[in-house]
Amino acid sequence: MKLQHISVVIPVYQGENSIKPLVQEISAYFQPYRTGGGVEIVVYEVLLVHDCGPDRSDIAIDQLAQHFAQVKPIWLTRNFGQHAATLAGMSSATGDWIVTMDEDGQHDPRDIGNLLDHALSMNLQVVYAQPMNKRPHGFLRNLTSRLSKHIGRVMMGHDAVEYFHSYRLIRGEIARSLAAYCGQGVFLDVGLLWVAGRVGWRPVKMRAEDVRPSGYSYGRLLAHFWTMLLTTGTRPLRLIALFGIFSVGVALLIGIYALFQKITGNVEVQGWTSLVIVVSFFSGCILISLGMIAEYLAVTMGIAMGKPLYVIGNRSSRGH
Repeated sequence: MKLQHISVVIPVYQGENSIKPLVQEISAYFQPYRTGGGVEIVVYEVLLVHDCGPDRSDIAIDQLAQHFAQVKPIWLTRNFGQHAATLAGMSSATGDWIVTMDEDGQHDPRDIGNLLDHALSMNLQVVYAQPMNKRPHGFLRNLTSRLSKHIGRVMMGHDAVEYFHSYRLIRGEIARSLAAYCGQGVFLDVGLLWVAGRVGWRPVKMRAEDVRPSGYSYGRLLAHFWTMLLTTGTRPLRLIALFGIFSVGVALLIGIYALFQKITGNVEVQGWTSLVIVVSFFSGCILISLGMIAEYLAVTMGIAMGKPLYVIGNRSSRGH
């Protein structure tokens, strides 16, 4: 088998202190080496995508680019978010395989070879790292993360949703194809399932992340979950139809009960409580349905109007 060229894409948002040690670790693989499975690989480029964070990550990126010829900076004009920054790196990567990693040091570069061995042995196009150890977050965040992935799996009908992770290995042509057409409002990993037919996961041990505050608040995590839900397909719209059928069934039962009360002469004058309950229930059903349809229209309009997912500039054009 020929030498496998690996491109490493790292979105950098708050990496002023963490990105240098990570790239120095990766530099040990800038020369060809053999994986545990006997495959000869080399990390021949590291694309650092500056996502205009609040610190001076740009200085750290510049210094790394001057020290390592394999480091290639990509300067975004403003903060577009992790998924957009990752896609920007994918579009510029030229390797046979593309690895995406976080900047916080949680992902161990030594696992790149293991991910590739698994991809080649199982003939996979995408391999997700599956954390074996407990995630370094609070109980509530871990619980909501598992719940959101479970809901996404039910909505999309694909087991890979349970294993979505930012540490992933992707066949080069698959990653570049996705980056070429992926539009605004599309969840990156859902998009990968659109173009990749063979997806797997490999158990790895995650390292402790640095002590900085997480850049993801619960509001941003909820926004990511909502984006994933909207891009899983049309199942949520089908649920609206089922919800409507359920509402009609409830209304039918209420109508039968009211008719029975009328026939038996047990109708009371004071009926405002039941009336308020019925009106509130069906009004809520209507508003939820309209809201879901409006969200789909918003995503569709964003794509149809050509809103860019990201814009690559130069260092002088970066935003803060």
